[in-house]
Amino acid sequence: MSAVVDALFAEREGDFAWCESVIARNSSSFHRAFSGLPKQKRQGVYALYAFCRVADDCADREADEASLDALRGELDRFCAGEVADTPLWRAMEAVFLAFDIDEGPFYDMIEGQRRDLAFRQPATMEELEEYAYYVAGSVGLMLLPLLRASAPTGGRLRESGVALGVAMQLTNVLRDVGEDLERGRVYLPVSVLKEAGCTLDGFRAHRVDDSFRRAWEVVARRSEELYRPMERDVFELDEDSRLPTLSSLVLYRAIMDEVRASGYACLTRRCSVPERSARRLVAAAANALSEGR
Repeated sequence: MSAVVDALFAEREGDFAWCESVIARNSSSFHRAFSGLPKQKRQGVYALYAFCRVADDCADREADEASLDALRGELDRFCAGEVADTPLWRAMEAVFLAFDIDEGPFYDMIEGQRRDLAFRQPATMEELEEYAYYVAGSVGLMLLPLLRASAPTGGRLRESGVALGVAMQLTNVLRDVGEDLERGRVYLPVSVLKEAGCTLDGFRAHRVDDSFRRAWEVVARRSEELYRPMERDVFELDEDSRLPTLSSLVLYRAIMDEVRASGYACLTRRCSVPERSARRLVAAAANALSEGR
């Protein structure tokens, strides 16, 4: 099987290049972190990310349920053995042949985008985390068969993979408060805003006051909690996948510190981790792994 897989990956080099262009264009942190994987794993991550990006674009860019239905139909046919003649699905075929990937999280991703099309502000943190599972915790489950290809994935590691995805989505929410507001969306839960004394009028006025910071930090603390399980369980992954995974974790978690350092300017701009800081964080992650062996 390995020779067949190797030949298929080689034959579809151009398809994987297309997938890489999607991740490089849309997520510098994710691309930077996972570019350190061995080639087939790296290409697999690019293909899975491209699927998620296509699903996300159906909801966020096109705002079109018909496009999402069409993607669901392509996924149905793919799972039945019919591969659409596009770079995405040709790459996905090679990845599914190489790794023991479950179809379920791909359907969950589409469900998450469907929820975005019918958006309503989450009432509670529990509702926000449920949404975050569908659009990001599902990604953790997609990736685990690549990151732990040497053995089946146990229940605790699956939980950690989901938690990592949810943590990253909560970080996205905190980074993108202003961008989401421009699209008429507020992901910070009603109950969190109410308890902090933060109003939607304050949001719309881009008012960064104590109430806004309190609400923001409630979600930030929960995000930080959800990063910890994978930080603990990273040694359960294949050795060649530990540093890329831990790098993605520390780079994403650092986005929250960049927002804080900006004076919580997320209502007016998107904060990102500077290249020098990113290199320092990845080096620290490598040292932590070395010391933990």
